[in-house]
Amino acid sequence: MITLFTGYDTPEPEEKKKQDKASPPETREGETASKGGIFARMREAVTRTRETLSTRIEGIVALTRTVDESSLADLETALLSSDIGVQTTNEILEALRERARRRAIEGGEELRDLLKAQLRAILEAPQRPMVEVARPPRVTFLVGVNGTGKTTTSGKLAAWYRGQERTVLLCAADTFRAAAIEQLEVWAARSGVDVIKTRQGGDPAAVLYDAATASKARNIDELIVDTAGRLHTKTGLMDELDKMRRTANRLVPGAPHEVLLVMDATTGQNGLQQARLFTQLAGATGIVLTKLDGTAKGGIAVAIARELNLPVRFVGVGEQMTDLLEFSPAEFVDALLGS
Repeated sequence: MITLFTGYDTPEPEEKKKQDKASPPETREGETASKGGIFARMREAVTRTRETLSTRIEGIVALTRTVDESSLADLETALLSSDIGVQTTNEILEALRERARRRAIEGGEELRDLLKAQLRAILEAPQRPMVEVARPPRVTFLVGVNGTGKTTTSGKLAAWYRGQERTVLLCAADTFRAAAIEQLEVWAARSGVDVIKTRQGGDPAAVLYDAATASKARNIDELIVDTAGRLHTKTGLMDELDKMRRTANRLVPGAPHEVLLVMDATTGQNGLQQARLFTQLAGATGIVLTKLDGTAKGGIAVAIARELNLPVRFVGVGEQMTDLLEFSPAEFVDALLGS
């Protein structure tokens, strides 16, 4: 069901519209939400990265009895090939050298275990619970450049929250592209939620005002705001995002509670500088890493955690409604290197 406000008048208060919690979005045949099922899907998603990283590490494991500089050089190549990045790779290697100085690393299996511990520690360091609000809605902005999958992720995130028995409203605040509004409508219908929109070229802050007002009137748990693709060089667009932040905060204390930066995993290290600027200018609080299944450089998740000090909240692993997984550092590392 689609809700359309063509003007900017505040919607009249209405009776709370609770979505049917007994009918969550459809899942793929045979899909399971169990921990084992999610791990299997994560393992499948990082197949290409594992093939480049784990295969090289297997060679080190097979040939190494006592870890030396030659072994660490091979490990360095393996880490860099998965896009973990020079800075993060150097820190991992230095930690392993320090460990070897204190006590010899006996063989490749121990090296693998120590590496897994290092990667988990890096990924877990910035992790923190998502903001809880005293009164709904919790407002989440999705930001990032065009082409990273913001609109698709908005719909998938709505479906994920529905699976958590939360009520959701989508806000089509990317008013610069008619296709973005239409695409969000499709995803809203698939996930069984409403969307607040306006005409193409309309004021994003005004449609957000309508969406926040409607969320409060209906006692909606989660308001997800799909914003326009913004580059740091587009000063006007960044100013528009700041206006939206002020609008949200005026209507919902503390909003936006989360600002999720949507990044395309296939861009690897090339996306990090852009991500740094979004973190500074848009106040990103977490990362959604999309297209993880389409790259051999999934180590970018580790670089993000270390270099941006931001938690990876979700990963996109396909095109289906349920192909958005909550990120788990332990499961990610196990999927890469074996449990």
